[in-house]
Amino acid sequence: MTPLRQRMLEDMGIRNFAKNTQSSYLTQVCAFAKHFGQSPDEFGPDEIRSWQLHLLNVKKLTPQSISMVASALRFRYKVTLKREWAVEEIPLPKQPFKLPVILSREEVTHFFECIGSLKQRTILMAAYAGGLRISEVTRLKISGIDSQRITLFVELGKGQKDRYVMLS
Repeated sequence: MTPLRQRMLEDMGIRNFAKNTQSSYLTQVCAFAKHFGQSPDEFGPDEIRSWQLHLLNVKKLTPQSISMVASALRFRYKVTLKREWAVEEIPLPKQPFKLPVILSREEVTHFFECIGSLKQRTILMAAYAGGLRISEVTRLKISGIDSQRITLFVELGKGQKDRYVMLS
């Protein structure tokens, strides 16, 4: 492991980044370096722009994927390498805003009736009712149910944050 890779890992650890974020950032920086065939610490804004155009035009990545690449490179150059130009020279693409698909009552009812296992149905109903992520559902505890206020306590959800969710 190179010293800069180790330093980037330590910088992400200090900031308490999730393991998946750390892995994704390192993967993106490695792909960037492999594309040019040398260490990315020597690159500047022109190479980064070229890489982003390659991802957009050749690899046909979505704006969300390019945004994640830009965030990884911003972190590498701004935090690990302490380059002053990093944030200004690495643009984030505009994210498209799509409305979610909303199921009718009948569709939701039919979906839940198709689930044979009571345990699995309960898990999915809790996730649906509270708008929870799978990782949040797996950490639910019976003590987190407040039937008086009709809420669930979600411990260490996304971003390692606790929150309460209303049940529908």
